[in-house]
Amino acid sequence: MIANNDQNKQLPNELTSTFKELKVLKHLRKAGITKSFGFSCAYLFKLIFCLIFENKNWFRTLDSKKSTDFPAKDTVYRFLNQSTFAWRRFLLNLSAYTIGKVTKLTNHNRPKVLIFDDSSYDRNRSKSVELLARCHDHSSQKVRFFKGFRMLTLGWSDGATFIPVDFSLLSSKKSQINGISDKIDKRSSGYKRRLEALQAAPEQMPDMIKRAMQAGIDASYVLMDSWFTHQPLIKNIKEQGLDVIGMVKNLKQRYLVKDERVSLNELYRIATPVKGKKGLLRSIHTTQANGVPVKVVFVRNRNKKSEWLAILSTDCTLSDKEIIRIYGIRWDIEVFFKTTKSILKLQKEFQGRSYDSLISHTTIVFARYIVLSWQNRCSTDERTLGGIFYELCDEISDLDWAVALQQLIELLEDTLKRSNKKIQKLIKSQLQHWIAGLPSYIKAYLPISV
Repeated sequence: MIANNDQNKQLPNELTSTFKELKVLKHLRKAGITKSFGFSCAYLFKLIFCLIFENKNWFRTLDSKKSTDFPAKDTVYRFLNQSTFAWRRFLLNLSAYTIGKVTKLTNHNRPKVLIFDDSSYDRNRSKSVELLARCHDHSSQKVRFFKGFRMLTLGWSDGATFIPVDFSLLSSKKSQINGISDKIDKRSSGYKRRLEALQAAPEQMPDMIKRAMQAGIDASYVLMDSWFTHQPLIKNIKEQGLDVIGMVKNLKQRYLVKDERVSLNELYRIATPVKGKKGLLRSIHTTQANGVPVKVVFVRNRNKKSEWLAILSTDCTLSDKEIIRIYGIRWDIEVFFKTTKSILKLQKEFQGRSYDSLISHTTIVFARYIVLSWQNRCSTDERTLGGIFYELCDEISDLDWAVALQQLIELLEDTLKRSNKKIQKLIKSQLQHWIAGLPSYIKAYLPISV
């Protein structure tokens, strides 16, 4: 009659197989995340991991009728606040192992990329959080400041699956509200991460790439937004054997054209116009002021058609369209930020005050995304079902059917403009009859009205 609370039966059946397949608990032990007595770290990790799937935070879980089945509140917070746990090593091992499984399903000729970006980590209601700082939100159109951190993130993608690899919660030396706690052991990995939090993002990015490459993660390009595409960082990444593709702003950076130093605006005027390609304006081969040869492609700004955007690539052998296509993969990290904050409750699930609790909980949220990302790849790519499917099925495509249908209609519209009026009326009437007969869920994706 007494319930037997088996710690090994706490995961849902859908997650148990994925945990075994990705060896999540093995990576946890390899990172030194263990305890000598009490509830095991594996049990506490699974307990926190599953909170989101029960739609409860830790407070609501302890307030429920099943609170007697769970450990006390302090047990979980001691686990999250432990400064000796190497959470970065755990995340790196888990992501590298998952990427290795995803790579087996991906064509060798398909470009695999590392993506850098940062996002706000809000703690506006906090006062006593360790290393809390006043940060500027550069993603907002208005001048906005918030209390919290900048979450610098490195991710991997093949165009279909995104895997977070590493991150750093950045504070600030100038606008810091709280400093480092005096109680922290300076020999621990937690103290090292606190020192990293006071560094600038360009200082940490080369080391993050180096750790990812040493873990065996396969990538050919590093994608960055205009906030990080600066010439010293590009040269550093290029020296590590990777090419950079990123958007550039018209700042003080100069480019060499026939031994003359020119700005980005002057480079646009010198560049050769590209005819017959929608959205693609100009492209030019040039050299940065530090001697790195690059290719710059100018495209039209969709939000403001009178302006242009510049995309830089250190791989000069790529075509203009290929540079734009590969840079489009960078959007995967924006989807990742939206998912972790809106669905996986990155900023709201725990309200710890120590820097260690922020690092540990963020790592667990990233682990959730890795598990869900792998399950999504297994459900969409038929080649994960077995060897026969691996040989016979096609590789998962970059574009879904909705995007392909939009591009097909845009191509048809461009073709109509070159024909005479009679053919235009005939094709348009046939096209309208065809659209009218489509189901409503397909019509919603079309860029034109019936």
